[in-house]
Order: sequence, then structure tokens, then C-alpha cells
Amino acid sequence: MRQEQRLSLILEQLADRGSVGVSELAALLDVSTASVRRDLQLLEQQRLLSRTHGGAVASGLLELPLRYRGGRHVEEKRRIANEAARRADGAASVGFTGGTTTTEVARVLMTRQGLTVVTNALNIASELALRPNLKLIVTGGTARAESYELVGPLAERTLDGLNVDVAFVGVDGISVEAGLTTYHEVEAHTNLHLIGRAARVVVVADGSKVGRRALARIAGLDDIDELITDSSAEPLALRDLADAGVLVTTV
Repeated sequence: MRQEQRLSLILEQLADRGSVGVSELAALLDVSTASVRRDLQLLEQQRLLSRTHGGAVASGLLELPLRYRGGRHVEEKRRIANEAARRADGAASVGFTGGTTTTEVARVLMTRQGLTVVTNALNIASELALRPNLKLIVTGGTARAESYELVGPLAERTLDGLNVDVAFVGVDGISVEAGLTTYHEVEAHTNLHLIGRAARVVVVADGSKVGRRALARIAGLDDIDELITDSSAEPLALRDLADAGVLVTTV
């Protein structure tokens, strides 16, 4: 297992439980206790946890940083992306919020000819910037280290002056009760502006996000046209979303 994957799993355990032990992590990750201690030391240096005797505790960790989310549910996200990219057929312009699944959609579309891409995600912009077949528009704004997104009034002013045919939106949770949610309220508000400028809104989210809710509401279910997710999503949560009028596609 690569170190990036180990770090991601350690942070997931901390987010779920609040504390972890070296011995149990070594068994879970199938590595030596010395490797676990080095991983914990690295994460402590990044201020993502606090080490204790025999383990570590969360340092107010709620949101898993994007750089540690890329190794999770990789195959599911790629299936979702391949399906979602079809929604851009015939589109002249598309928009992307930040997120690992939206990044996969952008990668599928990066070879399209003549497509205009609007995004507030720095990582997506960096991958598309040297593609001469695309026109890339990047918002201004304040950068969030956790999601690589540009957010706030400057980003929103840029979005308010544009229109896109399809917006691909990433979320940290989607449910009937809470709608579309994410961890940060300013990010949520900026993403709502992109939704408001799109003729069609497609939420792309792996099954672990379905039925969940995060702190900040992005938008209601009435503001989206489709959810594309994978077959690992909780069936009851999918049924509830469909009953609420959401077009649900599973891959």
C-alpha cells in the first residue's frame, strides 16, 4: 500500500473515531509499527493530528484534505466520470466545482475540441491549462487548502457574469433531508453561484456521499437535474432521492 493511501486511511479512522492506536493501525494497514509512527509523525507535521503515547488524536479534523482523498473509491469515480462526460455531448461550455470526482470528469473531457471550461478548482485548472483544444476560464477568489477551490466574493462575481450549459458539482453529502452539502460554508455559497449559472446541473458523487450530510448546505434537490453515483450507495437513500424527484443514475 502506498504511503498516500495509508495516510488517507489513518485520517479516515481519525475522522470517524477521534483517536487511533499504533498497533491497530499497523494491523489494519498491514505494515510495521515503525511505518505507522513515521506516518503519524508526517501527519502531525502537517497539523492534521496530535500524537499521543501509543497513537494519535484528531486535531479538530472534520474534512479530509483533497490530497488524501484521491486514492479513495478510484474505480467508482472513474465509472461515474465516464457516464457523466456523456452529459456534455453537444455542450459548448461546462463548469466544475472542486472535488476528486469532478476532477475525473474533467480528465475525461480534456480531449474535447472547442469546449469552454469554467472552474474555481485550482487542481482542475492546472491539468487543463496547457490544453490548446480548450478555452479555460478560472475564477478569482481565496484559495482553500483543503479542497483547492477558489471561493468567496471574487469567485462569485466571476461566476455571476457567465453562463454554462452543464455544471458538474461535487458534494460531501447528498440527502433528502439536507440537500447538497459540503464542509465549508463559503465554499457552499460559491458553488451555489455556479449552479445558478448552469442550464443543467449534474451532481457526481461516489456512493459513500449518498445519504450523508455535511455542515454547510450548497443547494436543494430542486436545484439539480441529476445525480450520478455508483452501485455501492445505500439503496434506501437512493430510493428516497428518486422519490423526491431526483433523476438518479448508478454505474
